[in-house]
Amino acid sequence: MTLESVVICPICNTTSFHHFLTTHDYTVSQKDFHLQQCSTCNFVVTSPRPDQNSISEFYKSEKYISHSGTRKSLMDKIYIQARSITLKWKYELISKFKLHGKILDYGCGTGEFLHFMQVKNWKVSGVEPSEIAKHKATQITQSEILTDLNSTKDKFDAITLWHVLEHVHDLNQKINDLINHLNDDGIIFIAVPNHESEDAKKYRSYWAGYDVPRHVWHFSQSNMKHLLNKHGLSLIKTEPMKLDSYYVSLLSEIYKNPNAMSLISMSRAFFSGLQSNRHARKTGSYSSLIYIAKRS
Repeated sequence: MTLESVVICPICNTTSFHHFLTTHDYTVSQKDFHLQQCSTCNFVVTSPRPDQNSISEFYKSEKYISHSGTRKSLMDKIYIQARSITLKWKYELISKFKLHGKILDYGCGTGEFLHFMQVKNWKVSGVEPSEIAKHKATQITQSEILTDLNSTKDKFDAITLWHVLEHVHDLNQKINDLINHLNDDGIIFIAVPNHESEDAKKYRSYWAGYDVPRHVWHFSQSNMKHLLNKHGLSLIKTEPMKLDSYYVSLLSEIYKNPNAMSLISMSRAFFSGLQSNRHARKTGSYSSLIYIAKRS
């Protein structure tokens, strides 16, 4: 494994960082990783982190269900059920801005969202670097799933990134590439965890939303707004993903007590998610947020 450090903040371009938190890879390596915070804009980054040639090793686990698609454990089944609920919700959210057209799902995983959009008569394309996930997505959509965005010159009416941007090493370059594939009146939907949520503050180093080292960036609302503005994008709306607080809290409880997933831990997770959502009604700081933007 080759590690690299983040020396320049990708949002404000300054070079001063301070220690924010040390957390743990509970999914694959069982190693500790450090989070550093920009001293100017407060953006939080995983640093040092595996470089782009090493990071794929940290996705090779059946526990990483968005790539594996397994249904073995109770957590797998909970994830699958939550995903089935959110598919319709995502479609309805997109329909508020675009009723039909061509959609690109960047980081499409095993392809369930693309398949749902196909059924709703959208023309779909997907990008997925994981060969395992890409194979499953190809099967379910019966369409070519690309490994890299540069493999297509198509432009799209909608581009979605459902919990993907936090994984992307070349953050600014990737946003530029995505914008270049967006029609002039196109809409981009970016969902990311929010480390300023109440469940993040409660669980600290156990918070599943950090998911190091796969998550290399850790966004706040302020950070994301600055990033969008930097790339000539105008924020239309910020939408909460309220189910995430419950699922992330449940994972966080398991990380704190890995021996068993008891009714007690499930109850604690439910109330943690509930409290986080209640607090966010006043602050807007939900566990996960979708940023909906267009060209300025």
